[in-house]
Amino acid sequence: MTKYRHEEWHLLVGAIVEIHKNGVLVRSGRVDDAMPDSSLIWLAADGPDTRALFEAAEGVEVWVEPRQLDGKMSYRMTNSALKGNDEAKARDP
Repeated sequence: MTKYRHEEWHLLVGAIVEIHKNGVLVRSGRVDDAMPDSSLIWLAADGPDTRALFEAAEGVEVWVEPRQLDGKMSYRMTNSALKGNDEAKARDP
């Protein structure tokens, strides 16, 4: 599936993402938290990797690949959410 660069990091809490800097994959993992203005994003600890903080000001980009999720959140990562659709934002404050 195609990966997308995502600008609204606060919508990605709980999602699996890739962190890129200068076009290079730095780390991948589950988003633990993000600032509402998308200036900072935290990836959760995973195995030997500790919780990590990444800053937009340092040129970090967040990429996601839409995937089917289990349970109640199975439709969370829709195409409209990935592209920041205004209608989707109005429904999901």
